[in-house]
Amino acid sequence: MAKALVVDDSRAVRMILSGILKKLGFEVSQAANGREALEMLEAQPSAVSLVLADWNMPEMNGLELVKQLRQKRELDSTVVVMVTTETEMEQMAAALEAGANEYVMKPFTQDILVEKLQLAGVQL
Repeated sequence: MAKALVVDDSRAVRMILSGILKKLGFEVSQAANGREALEMLEAQPSAVSLVLADWNMPEMNGLELVKQLRQKRELDSTVVVMVTTETEMEQMAAALEAGANEYVMKPFTQDILVEKLQLAGVQL
């Protein structure tokens, strides 16, 4: 079973995203910020194939997390989808340039998330 990590400082958003991913067949872990997520990913680099990350979080934001993941050879192929309220084209471009595979704007539907995961090359 494919494993995913949901990274968001909002417990409610983590629960919503986790529920969708579980329906799609993923085993899901959660982290409340980028630093926590990075520690989890570094501890088991090959355990997670998909990361859904919010942009705005304390300690380490989602953009910083993407940049850190892309600098680590053992994590640079992990699919990362930003799921955020940041709707400016400049922010979307910055996230994609940093190495995010796709970008989902909140609020979103399950169908939008599935479409973005497929665009990112995730097998569902």
